[in-house]
Amino acid sequence: MDLEKRIELIARAPTEEVVTRDELRALLEKEEHPIAYNGWEPSGLVHLGTGLMCAYKMKDLIDAGVKFKAYLATWHGWINGKLGGDMEAIRKAALHFKHAWIACGVPEDKIEFVWPEEIYDDIDYWNLVMKVAKELTVARTVRTLEIAGRGEEGDETRKVAELLYTPMQVADIFRLKVRICQLGTDQRKANMVAREVGEKLGFWKPVCVHHHLLQGLAKPPQWPLPADATERKRLLSSVKMSKSRPETCIYIYDSPEDIKKKLGNAFCPEREVEFNPVVDIARQIVFREKAGKGMTIERPAKFGGRLELQTFEELSKVYAEGKLHPMDLKNAVAGELVDILEPVRDYFQKNKEAQDTLKFLREQKATR
Repeated sequence: MDLEKRIELIARAPTEEVVTRDELRALLEKEEHPIAYNGWEPSGLVHLGTGLMCAYKMKDLIDAGVKFKAYLATWHGWINGKLGGDMEAIRKAALHFKHAWIACGVPEDKIEFVWPEEIYDDIDYWNLVMKVAKELTVARTVRTLEIAGRGEEGDETRKVAELLYTPMQVADIFRLKVRICQLGTDQRKANMVAREVGEKLGFWKPVCVHHHLLQGLAKPPQWPLPADATERKRLLSSVKMSKSRPETCIYIYDSPEDIKKKLGNAFCPEREVEFNPVVDIARQIVFREKAGKGMTIERPAKFGGRLELQTFEELSKVYAEGKLHPMDLKNAVAGELVDILEPVRDYFQKNKEAQDTLKFLREQKATR
């Protein structure tokens, strides 16, 4: 495949950032099939962000000729107290994640699923963890802990094990021979640590490809958002799509009725494009799935009639101009999602093991 096409696939939305494009180009010129990875704490049901968005990037990198490793980070989930710290439950959640991505179209024969036990039983791994830890101050390590959902906890309640979270994550990268870290933007701080310490420890500086995090369906705690960029980022982070708030997220196996109900109740400010969760889903999911086909919005004739939109830019323009009502947008996006997720619902209905993991997790208390 042409080098530019490979770079285009890797940088394709929902990618938000590549650190750096020049390094990515040099890597692809040198290695035909470099290794990329993403890692997840298995912790419960799978929403659009963990499911479709991550599946999109796995497929993009696979199509670009990259060898992708999906790391089922059960130990990180255990450190973070997911599913009550029950390791057996966390492992079932990991198996559920695997089924979720396959249901979302990730080719099982072209991806490697990695379990921690495959590398953690080796003393050399823990030697590497200690080497990474020696390069980090406690203060720097604590600043990276927002990736573990611990950003707001004080020192008095933090456990020592949490301080091992980032050194382990960085050690995973080099132990798995990862050249491309493909994770969400919330993982950026840990990936920057990997870039900084890699060469010091005799390894390499991994390229980092960070993808967009879907906004949850709830209204931010403060609206309109403040002008201060840091405060705005904090508020948006607090409403990112989360399985622990089922009414504000869409699970990949939600029924058509649930999808329509959730989107019908979603925050969708009129004329607002940038911080609108319904527009976000249209941008990141619907128009990706409908590339080349466009999106049809059905409306009564008195409200403008059928609207044919070929690109997200067209949708953005008509919505920002107030020519598309929020409820019409919600109904259209809901209908598209119902169709997009039909294969996922079908997979979980037909695959017994997937069905069993879904049933098990629905009985558990959701954790962030």
